[in-house]
Amino acid sequence: MPTITRASISPPLPPPPPLNRRHLLLTGLAVSFSPLPLPIPAAGARGLFQMPPPRLSNRYFLVRAGESEYESLGIINTNPGMGACERNCWIWPSITQRAYQAAEIIASVNGVTRSYIVPEYSFLDARGLGAFEGKKLEAVSEVYASDSISPTIKPPPTDDGTPNESVSDVFVRVTQLMSVLETQYSEDTIVIVSPDSDNLTILQAGLVGLDLRRHNDLSFAPGEVRFVDTSSIPTYKQPASAVYKCFNPPNCN
Repeated sequence: MPTITRASISPPLPPPPPLNRRHLLLTGLAVSFSPLPLPIPAAGARGLFQMPPPRLSNRYFLVRAGESEYESLGIINTNPGMGACERNCWIWPSITQRAYQAAEIIASVNGVTRSYIVPEYSFLDARGLGAFEGKKLEAVSEVYASDSISPTIKPPPTDDGTPNESVSDVFVRVTQLMSVLETQYSEDTIVIVSPDSDNLTILQAGLVGLDLRRHNDLSFAPGEVRFVDTSSIPTYKQPASAVYKCFNPPNCN
């Protein structure tokens, strides 16, 4: 039979200290405010859109609204890229009058009903040029000169509430638009109609991995229609230098 010695008996534990209301309150707060681990989103989740994209779920055409309804109609009828809505064809115009009129003409030419026209209320606003708003077109060259230095330079501000957007500001908007479209549709044809060229050039630069400082090399004429080919830049708009590739826009330094 085993013998119990004094050394084998552990001394009794001291009694716990009495709890008071203050201790209980502090303990409860510590538990309540303990940060919970956040779920890590899967990088490949659909809707997490990155520029340039490895692939696109849809077929895209970029359209700059014409200076007039007549001009838009002429361009759309003669451009070989359109008339290609063999799949579901959705038209996303800016809510500006010229862009929406162009969308209606595109729909009519391609046999698309108005129910497939989706007005876009924020992501396709014309780029805000601040103090350059309302000036002659020649003055815009100063904006593009700044764009070529850095995509974060904004046009000079104004006190009338006109936005003054940098290339990076516009890039955020058009990336959000593409995230919505790539999440909402699959294997459809989507026509994006913008009231200005900058929305489209910045979007196309991001899609093809071109340095955003060179976005103006892809400028759209009024009424121009362009198919989005993420593997190449249209030859007639090829930048002067091929070194301006960007695989993490808007950080292209």
